[in-house]
Amino acid sequence: MKKSQRAYSLVKLTWAPVFLSVLSCLTLPSNSTIALDKQPLTYQQQIKSIFSQNQTTSALENLERSPNLALLNLLAQSFPTRNVNAPTAEIIKQVAKNQNATLVQYSLLNQDVNVAGKRKTQPSDLVIWVIQPTGEISLRQVDLKAWQSKHKTTLADAINHLQQSHSQGLERHKGIIKISDTNQNSSSLARKQLHELLIQPISDILPTKPEARVIFIPQDKLFFVPFATLQNENNKYLIEKYTISTAPSIQALDLLAKRHNPKTKSTQDVLIVGNPTMPTKPLNPGESFSKLSPLPGAEKEAKNIASIYNTQALIGDAATETTVVKRMSNARIIHLATSGLLGNSIENPGLLAFAPSNHDDGWLTAAEVSKLKLKAELVILSSCDSALGKITGDGVIGLSRAFLVAGANSVIASYDKISDESTATLMTEFHSNLTKNPDKAAALRQAMLVTMKKYPNPQDWGMFTIVGLP
Repeated sequence: MKKSQRAYSLVKLTWAPVFLSVLSCLTLPSNSTIALDKQPLTYQQQIKSIFSQNQTTSALENLERSPNLALLNLLAQSFPTRNVNAPTAEIIKQVAKNQNATLVQYSLLNQDVNVAGKRKTQPSDLVIWVIQPTGEISLRQVDLKAWQSKHKTTLADAINHLQQSHSQGLERHKGIIKISDTNQNSSSLARKQLHELLIQPISDILPTKPEARVIFIPQDKLFFVPFATLQNENNKYLIEKYTISTAPSIQALDLLAKRHNPKTKSTQDVLIVGNPTMPTKPLNPGESFSKLSPLPGAEKEAKNIASIYNTQALIGDAATETTVVKRMSNARIIHLATSGLLGNSIENPGLLAFAPSNHDDGWLTAAEVSKLKLKAELVILSSCDSALGKITGDGVIGLSRAFLVAGANSVIASYDKISDESTATLMTEFHSNLTKNPDKAAALRQAMLVTMKKYPNPQDWGMFTIVGLP
């Protein structure tokens, strides 16, 4: 299958600093890394001690006290007390009940090993909590070393294959991308390996109805797994069995729900942006710069969606950074179909491209987004890599998080490069579904199932996730 792309960058999942590569789309220079679990060893020892005493609930409470502290404090700024209380088992159970969802919380446990005479920390076990809407909490522990030995791979390499197998087999001809059969097979193997590790151990306690919600709360490198595309031994994708979304943590999900006010009405219901005129200069003076290509599929997508809501999309020169930012402040739904790029630091983990004007350079950074005051129920980042960013002990620092901090209840973002053409189909179908059913996760699931029939490659339909309230 041939396709053009909105933007493109490689994030290599290794333990050493690597540079982001460039194919058909611009990526800022970077020596980005994806770190292993950043939790202190003492915390790891505490969790292991709790496990040894078979105190499942206490272990989950301790886990929820650790991640996303910076994010939680930022989300709590809109509350009168501005304090984040330590979660209890009862609060965790209540979140599952309020969301009417099965929560799946992952945690990687590490151990110190000697490699060539040097002490290194490597993941040894995967712990999975499943919290039912009824409040029942179950725990499964998987020997990660045994899984890696069986498949002759590491967890990081499996995710790396999943993200890059297409990229490594790309052929370029006049800007058109062709994905080789070899790399599709490699990607399929990784999807099955990760399904065996992440889903199979809990398959007997996941819901049986496809409309039932499952909210995944990953950790570390698992934030980069497109769960919808994981395959079981019968080649069924996970999205065919469940209605899926993700969250930074259970506590973040709770704060987002408490911050959400369904009675708030926006003065501008829907903002649709597609195929802006691309910036003419780099973000920072002196950086190498190649002008981004136009996105005809994004323009088609924006116009299709605008017709669904009986509004007009911002296209080309009209979609300036200043205009878009101004219109976002009162929008209930924000849809941005443009090029998205990974940044080169924690301070600048990602940015979106809009038309430049006399008042701006056209680059909207994650740092700028996080300072906005939004009322949006949903932000759709229809661009490459918008769910990615820098992995820290506080989760993924990137565009999706920036929009949550700015006030959005949910963000739909992508794990990887996306096709301009198939994404237009997916997003048009999504908004059509959303006007009939406000359940965002259900609307995205149905859009994926429909798009899958026309574009069977998971790269064309399965690269998006909902982060936040489903």
